[in-house]
Amino acid sequence: MKIALGVAYLGTNFHGWQCQKPNIRTVQQVVEQALSSVANHPVRVFCSGRTDAGVHATCQVIHFETNIKRENKAWLFGGNVNLPSDVNFTWAKHVDDNFHARFSATARQYNYKIHNTKTRCAIITAHSLWEPRKLNIMAMDKASKYLTGEYDFSAFRGSLCQATSPIKTIEFIKLTKCDDNILLDIKADAFLHHMVRNIVGTLLKVGKGEKSIKWVKKVLNSKQRKQAGPAAPPQGLYFIKAFYSNL
Repeated sequence: MKIALGVAYLGTNFHGWQCQKPNIRTVQQVVEQALSSVANHPVRVFCSGRTDAGVHATCQVIHFETNIKRENKAWLFGGNVNLPSDVNFTWAKHVDDNFHARFSATARQYNYKIHNTKTRCAIITAHSLWEPRKLNIMAMDKASKYLTGEYDFSAFRGSLCQATSPIKTIEFIKLTKCDDNILLDIKADAFLHHMVRNIVGTLLKVGKGEKSIKWVKKVLNSKQRKQAGPAAPPQGLYFIKAFYSNL
């Protein structure tokens, strides 16, 4: 049988999602250890979208297979007992055999948080980007509209990206401001490696007045990573959720 779970984690002290060397702490590593303790056998999990070192998640979706019969609450609460304080399961559910956390996902959503104030707040900036220069959020929002739709996003693709195609469809990019905090909300069918962080870094150049709104369209059309802005740091990025038709 297949079990799916929602996972929330603070990525600060993890070297990303994917298992690496035994002495390198990853989210997948601690999640598999926790579920293996409940299942009484080694468990391998698959996720909806791998995150980099320092990136957080509010509802990463995973699945695994097992022959052990447990109620959903046993996987949820039993798993949480065996997890460290910076990771937790939010829900658990039995799913159909054809469900796959990655390949069944129809879309994914991320948030990026920016603390836009002259003075740094140690608590807030631990989990967001601090930008002391006042940003023109209206200009950033207008520039982001050039990226909405189906395009070749090679200009925003990380050098280590293993995706078979750079063509993705962004459903929306929304920017909102509350006091000194700016939230960029983005949803797409899928994302390239570092795509969100590269988009944020590019829009920041517009927000600072270093580049024009139309420059973003030129960057997109160039299909060259060197034309875009630098990648925004990982601590402001959050994997919010994955969307499914069968979950």
